[in-house]
Amino acid sequence: MATQSDILSSRQARTSGPDLPMTVKEAARFLGVSAQTVYLWVERKQIPHLRVMGRNIRFLRSDLEPFRLQFKQEVENGTAKQA
Repeated sequence: MATQSDILSSRQARTSGPDLPMTVKEAARFLGVSAQTVYLWVERKQIPHLRVMGRNIRFLRSDLEPFRLQFKQEVENGTAKQA
């Protein structure tokens, strides 16, 4: 039987590829914000995202890397917009 650690390692291995789609929850964890913030950014079209089957939202790590760097820089400079 797989342990919780095995399951987490397997999940991380699947999401570690640069172009594998990430869920909202995974993107939030990657960006260090809540899922609610990610949904807000999607609604405001502030974050690059994909719509799958109309309603499902996915993110590519290659799209989120520059966004994360810009976001971190804005937070460090104190210029980040409040959600």
